Amino acid sequence: MRLRRSLAVAVAVAVTTPVALFTAAPALAAGAPAAQTQNQPTYAELKKAAADAQKAYEKALAAKEEGQEKVKATLEALDSDTHPLKAATITADKAAEEAAAAETAAEKAVRDAEAAVEAAQGETEKAEAEKALETAEADLAKAVEAKEKADAAAEAARTALDDARVAAVREYSVLKKALDDALAAKEAAEEALGTAEECVRETGLTSLAVGLPAEVVAGTTVDFTLRVTNGTERTLTVDPLAFVHVDGERGGEKSRLAVEWSNGSGWHALNGDEPEHIAHIDTMAPGERSDVKLRMTIAPDAASADAFALFAADASSAYRPCVLGPMKRYDFELLPAGSDPGPVDDADPGQTGKDDDQRPATAGPGTTPQGGAAGQPVTTARTTPTTPTTRTAGTGTYGTTAATATTGGTLAQTGTSPALVPLGAASAVAVALGAGAVLAARRRMTADR
Repeated sequence: MRLRRSLAVAVAVAVTTPVALFTAAPALAAGAPAAQTQNQPTYAELKKAAADAQKAYEKALAAKEEGQEKVKATLEALDSDTHPLKAATITADKAAEEAAAAETAAEKAVRDAEAAVEAAQGETEKAEAEKALETAEADLAKAVEAKEKADAAAEAARTALDDARVAAVREYSVLKKALDDALAAKEAAEEALGTAEECVRETGLTSLAVGLPAEVVAGTTVDFTLRVTNGTERTLTVDPLAFVHVDGERGGEKSRLAVEWSNGSGWHALNGDEPEHIAHIDTMAPGERSDVKLRMTIAPDAASADAFALFAADASSAYRPCVLGPMKRYDFELLPAGSDPGPVDDADPGQTGKDDDQRPATAGPGTTPQGGAAGQPVTTARTTPTTPTTRTAGTGTYGTTAATATTGGTLAQTGTSPALVPLGAASAVAVALGAGAVLAARRRMTADR
């Protein structure tokens, strides 16, 4: 009874519960209008369905293993001479053999009586022989009937034993089928969850630098704004991404640029060595815009150099844990102290290359963890409180490239390794710290907001 209850639970949970979620999930797209996603499962629902399917599979597996031991024990018991069904079969077979022997003896008695009738001399002897023949024939008829009954009883006993064996095997086969169904449901749940975890592109989620000049002078401070706009039709949780770097600077060395950001709760410094998520926005409704103030101080002794800023908006929604807005690159020039550049225009986003912000051909969406390993932490600044918080990386993958400052070309695709892959072109060091670090930071977007 306990085994049957386990079977019922395994089948019910593994097969019926998540089916609607699995069938709905593949139709989901990050940019789909809200009306088209009302009936779609949320990421939390898919995650729960996958967890439930895993538990159901484990229960079905345990039930199958228990059933395997049970059928083995049952079959061994049925093969024992002491088992009632086996004992009944042995007894019935023995009775059938005895009945067959009695029939054979009765047949011989009839033949002997017939021979005696033929050999009888005189009326009296012949009459006695015929009477003995009648008795022998009557005994044969009884022996035949007894043998038929014994044969039927033996057949019934063997059938009962065989039925018990078949029932034991059938119960196990039901458990095996339940395990197969639970496995199929588990795989469907994992596939649906994996599809939802794949990073998707959302061109409507934009990030623009407003007021960043194309030329800056050493010893001055420049104020500008990062403007993030949710141009999608879905409510998003957004983490703006920012990185400002001077070409040629190595990681760990003192930068010629000191960049800070503020969303009204004080100023916070960018580390300058890698891209960072700043000014976390818990809820950004469709059409909503958010401005982040930035100020950049150029060291007084800074020499002429090329520099660039990279901005993007990484987000998640109730349906997708990884939504990526397009990357914007702004190239600007550092001028030595005392320079008078005159009127300076704002830096414009550089021309993106054909491979900008694309996954490499060798790695499909969702094939490797973001940031190279699940569970890799990333510090993300939030609006409230102002102290940084730690996020945990989820799954899904993507690569990114950026146009170079000097050639206007594009950098090599990345995303195939947990380590930063050299992105090549103008400056290996600057690129590895710049666009390559963007890749690493964006990959750390969590699937568990």
